[in-house]
Parts: sequence; structure tokens; C-alpha cells
Amino acid sequence: MPELPEVETVRRGLEPILVGNVFARIEQRRADLRFPLPKNFGERLSGKAIESLDRRAKYLLARLDDGEVLVMHLGMTGRFSIAHADGAPRAKTPKHEHIVFHLRDGTAIRYSDTRRFGLMDLIPARMLASHALFKGLGAEPLDPAFTPEWLAARLKGKATSIKAALLDQGLIAGLGNIYACEALFRAGISPLALAGKLATKSGKPTKKTESLVEAVKTVLETAIKAGGSSLRDYKRADGRLGRFQHKFNVYRREGKPCRRKTCRGTVRRIVQGGRSTFYCPTCQR
Repeated sequence: MPELPEVETVRRGLEPILVGNVFARIEQRRADLRFPLPKNFGERLSGKAIESLDRRAKYLLARLDDGEVLVMHLGMTGRFSIAHADGAPRAKTPKHEHIVFHLRDGTAIRYSDTRRFGLMDLIPARMLASHALFKGLGAEPLDPAFTPEWLAARLKGKATSIKAALLDQGLIAGLGNIYACEALFRAGISPLALAGKLATKSGKPTKKTESLVEAVKTVLETAIKAGGSSLRDYKRADGRLGRFQHKFNVYRREGKPCRRKTCRGTVRRIVQGGRSTFYCPTCQR
């Protein structure tokens, strides 16, 4: 499933095309994705201008001039592609292309989703924060408010592993399995370590908390610059693959030498909460 860097990369690819443009016409080829599409979906979008394109966790938020927000989630296999007005016509419609947003300038934004785990909804902007999709989401890890002090206060007393805590969307929004593994490696922290150990008894940050917050931000920012990670279906909006998979230190490197120059360990794979965790037991403590 695309994680925060992939969704942010898609957002940055679509933003210059969508913002300031107008939905002229919507091709809706089915009534649902993971859930039914909103009633009168095409009619409610047609003629509406897109004022901004934001991201919250793994959701894209297209804010419209009528006060509604087009909420989009890629699920596991969803992807957007841009077809410019001067592009060559296609011989046939791809099998899994479900929605096409035709814009006033002639550009088309095509949404395809093989497994249909993505979703789209229309939500009034004033109700967004209290909506079921968003009200339980935690902090944005790239926000300045995500600090060692903030994290330590919330990890205090937690008996779960730090890996499980990082994947808790109610604590940190948008951070997924790949980048949790990579951040823990950079911080030199074992994924098995108790989350509560990263805070003092009074809830203050430790050196490890400071290292982890810095590592999370660095990993995400580096991945965004690389266009995300292309492991299966993910591609950027312009059709290019992400490149961060070539920079993995531990993810999917089971049995390979640790890439830390001062370490002679070997990357190990374990399962936590049904997810594969990759780490170096020698240098991650």
C-alpha cells in the first residue's frame, strides 16, 4: 500500500494540474470502489474549481470552491495518471480504469485501481476534522509539532513495541511499514524495544527519542525527494517509478550484510502484528 511519501509524491505531481483548474466532466465507469461512490458524484463535481490539493495521512484532499472536499485514497493498487490534451488518443480503455476527471483545459486525470481498495468521497470542509475517516488520526510526522517532547509524552507507559507504536495511525498518521523499518534502523533502535522505554518516568524524551524523531523526518523527506518506493503497482502521476527502493537499508534485505559501516551484522526478518519487520539485531538495540 502506498505510504506517506508515495501519496505526497502523487499530490505534488497532481497539484500544478488540478489547482486553479475546473472539473468539466466526470467519466464514472462503476458505482463503487472499496465503498460506493457518493450519490450524484459526477454532477456534484462538474463545474467546480479546485482551490487547493492537500494531504492528510495517506489521503488526498482536493478542496473545491463550493465548500466540499474531494477525498481520495489509493488503497493498495490505485494510481492517477495525467493525459494532456495534446496526447495521442488511446485505442481502448484500460480494464481497471474506473474514473476519469476531465478538466476545463483539456487535461484528463485518470484513476485506475486493479483491486479497488481505494476510495473517493465528497465531504463538506467544515465536517472534515470530525469525519470518521479523519477524527482518529494522529500527528503528521513532517509537521514541526512532531517533536521528541511530543512523542515522549505519548509513549510514556506504553507496553507495546516501538514498531507497533510507529504504525499506530492514531499516534502518527501516514507512517507505514517500510518507513518505520527504515527509520528505526537509522535511529539504531530495535523494533522490539518497548515504546515506553523511549520516555523517562516523567514523560520526557531520551536520546533515543530524539534520534527516532530525526530519523522519521529524514527518511520521509529523502523518500519524497526520490519519488517514493515502487515495489509493485505504485507509479508517480507522470508515470515514472519511484527510486527510494534502491536506498533501502533494511527493508526486504533479509540475510544481507548490514549497511552500517561500523557493523558486521546481518539483516533479519521477523513478523510483528502480521507485518514483516526488517532490522539488524547487531546495531539496533
